[in-house]
Formats: sequence, C-alpha cells, structure tokens
Amino acid sequence: MKRRYIFGSLFAEPTLIEGVGSVIDIGATMQRYNESKTEKEADFIALKNDWMAVGEDLGKSIKSYEQKEKNQKHS
Repeated sequence: MKRRYIFGSLFAEPTLIEGVGSVIDIGATMQRYNESKTEKEADFIALKNDWMAVGEDLGKSIKSYEQKEKNQKHS
C-alpha cells in the first residue's frame, strides 16, 4: 500500500552537501523549512497528514485482523 500522507513535512530535509555545509554554518543561515502561507494552513496540513496516517494504520490493522480470522476459520 502506498503511503498517502507526507511524513516530516514541517521539517527541513537537507541534501548531503547542505548537511556537510551545516557543520560550518554558525548562524544557521542555510536552514530552510517547508513553509505555509498562514499558520492555519500549516495546522491544516499537519492535521490532515496526522489523520491520513491514523487512517492508514487502521486500514492495515483491519486487514491484518480479517486475514487472521480467515486463517483461523480454514484451520
């Protein structure tokens, strides 16, 4: 199942070069974070992603439970 939510969308994701360069970046001028236009938009995106993750976990749990029940009936 493909993940439908965005993990770590509020965190910076530096490249290898940026990671190496951050060692000498004393003032943290290289750090960039994923930005939203407003605080409400950032909250909406984060909340939506959280519930997408919850829904995906519930779906996996339900399928796992159904498979176990099916296997027990056939044995």
